[in-house]
Amino acid sequence: MASLIYVFYLGVCLSAWVTKIADSNVPKAENVRWVSLDFKTILTWTANASDHTYTVLYSWDDNNWNESPNCIQVSESECDLTNEFLAYDRAYSADIKTEPVMDYNNDQEELPHTFSPKFNPYRQSNISAVKFTVRAVDESRVMVNITDHLTGIYKDAKQLSIRDVLRNGLKYKISYWKSGSTGKRDIISDSSIAEVSELDAGVSYCFMVAAYIPSRTKTKQHGAWSKQHCTHGQRNTLQELSVGAWVGAVFSLFTVIIIVVTVTVLCCRQRNKPLHTSQSSQPI
Repeated sequence: MASLIYVFYLGVCLSAWVTKIADSNVPKAENVRWVSLDFKTILTWTANASDHTYTVLYSWDDNNWNESPNCIQVSESECDLTNEFLAYDRAYSADIKTEPVMDYNNDQEELPHTFSPKFNPYRQSNISAVKFTVRAVDESRVMVNITDHLTGIYKDAKQLSIRDVLRNGLKYKISYWKSGSTGKRDIISDSSIAEVSELDAGVSYCFMVAAYIPSRTKTKQHGAWSKQHCTHGQRNTLQELSVGAWVGAVFSLFTVIIIVVTVTVLCCRQRNKPLHTSQSSQPI
């Protein structure tokens, strides 16, 4: 009898040991992080190579968890959650669950779970560099026209721009300086069109623009800075004429005057010249 009890306990121990070894071979998602640019939001992680798959669930209140339709039993180590986060200004969490392939009898509670840090697309998604143009209004003013670039979000078959998502929270910071100078000035524009005034006439200026969201934390307020765009100094045409050009212009003017005067004088002389009538001599 004692031998049977010993064998029974030995079997239980061996079973527990085998289960523990098996569990230790089940890969668990690690290094979970969010990658989000222009509101295209992807959850990424790392895991040891195996035949297991991953299912991603998400929640904004940590109570009601929903499976992402595109991330059920996937073998990849990433999940695009862009279309799931339609309430942009919410803090979402994700749960990455490891699952065996084609095994539906496992206790779901015993499967490894890895939870992500919270992520708020409105306040944390990175914004890429914008494109813009600069048009001279006059010698001391220019108009900066900024393009609200598109995001990764579609709504009613329309691809939304960053203005559609951020609305009045989106502003633009315009940095400008004299070409060759290190002193910069900044202006904040509420719209995509801004006037920069009080520029020095005839001086070349350089401009850069970045999206600016003041409601965010300081490290996330600015989008990426655009490429530098410089204007050419525009002076009055008369001021740009060189001494040589002035001399040439004056010489040409005098030449024209002399020609006109000469022609006029010759015409007048020809008009005032007396007419001579020839008379034939008659014999006496």
